Amino acid sequence: MFSKMIFSRAVSLRTLSSIAEGIQRSSGIRKQLVHVRWRSTTPMNTVIMFVPQQEAWIVERMGKYHRNLQPGLNILLPFIDRVRYVQSLKEMAIDIPKQSAITLDNVTLSIDGILYLKVLDPYRASYGVEDPEFAITQLAQTTMRSELGKISLDSVFRERESLNIAIVEVINKASAAWGISCLRYEIRDIRLPPRVQEAMQMQVEAERKKRAAVLESEGVREADINIAEGKKRARILSSEAEKMEQINNAQEIGRAHV
Repeated sequence: MFSKMIFSRAVSLRTLSSIAEGIQRSSGIRKQLVHVRWRSTTPMNTVIMFVPQQEAWIVERMGKYHRNLQPGLNILLPFIDRVRYVQSLKEMAIDIPKQSAITLDNVTLSIDGILYLKVLDPYRASYGVEDPEFAITQLAQTTMRSELGKISLDSVFRERESLNIAIVEVINKASAAWGISCLRYEIRDIRLPPRVQEAMQMQVEAERKKRAAVLESEGVREADINIAEGKKRARILSSEAEKMEQINNAQEIGRAHV
């Protein structure tokens, strides 16, 4: 009987410890999610509402869209009016997570960036899409992979600005129905596989050595040309001096006979 009680207590302690570990893991996951995606809570209806500048509050009356609250003093009806969404009208910067993409010449890149956007229509941003930030992030990632698949590795670094512009155009076509405008996209970091990076460094070193050899050969050629030109000039001057000397000698001999 005593051993059964000890066994049951041990089992209960193990069960409690496993439950505690599960709670800790779930809380950790929740903390990570909150850290990744933070949202402001909608304010309660206090009848007299003060809306901050550069914010738009979406009000629903009995579950249906009613109006947008403008910055400043606003009056709501109690119980039947509810602030459903709060949209910021400021320019926002969204971090686009790192992703893998394959170029036209089958090189895998690891690339990330920053997307700058702004809410133009609070109504569409609230009711047009469930999670605007998540939708824009996914759209930016898929567009980046699509655009990188159209160009080669060498063109990625040369056409970085045009690549940013193409991504912004594609995002704006899709986000127009959401009331969101993408202002600009900036590629933050491009990482290559180690072997590709080593090959590019070797290529750069080979190009530098080639340029150095060409410059050295051009210097040697210029030096040889200068030396040849100097010898040629010296022979011309020497022959002219001998000719003048012969002319002078002939003139002196002619004067002596006279």
